[in-house]
Amino acid sequence: MEKFSIAGTPKTPTINFDMEGGFLEIKGRSIPENSIEFYKPLVDNLEKYAGAPKPATNVNIQLEYFNTSSSKCILDVFKKLETIHKGGSQVTINWHYEEDDEDMLEAGEDYQAIINVPFKMVQVDE
Repeated sequence: MEKFSIAGTPKTPTINFDMEGGFLEIKGRSIPENSIEFYKPLVDNLEKYAGAPKPATNVNIQLEYFNTSSSKCILDVFKKLETIHKGGSQVTINWHYEEDDEDMLEAGEDYQAIINVPFKMVQVDE
């Protein structure tokens, strides 16, 4: 287990997953043609990571926008993180949103209500 990365494009987010350091970052826009196909490698890597997670896993989510099909895939990612958390590893999700972006704040709050993992809402300046 080392690092897993996907370079961002105008339609897909940058994903950096440092499995050695226990750090996952998803940043950018998420409107891929096929969300399930796009997020599958990340979910697969999280599955592997769940077998031997670090004592602490930090997750930074900083999305400008995501579509409905991406929201389901993001939930799948969070469910994998929840499994890791329930297994005894400390998982923290930092949900970044811009000050005037109430939609992104509400989306983070919705995930927070569904997933049993510590969630931090992080307001960022534009």
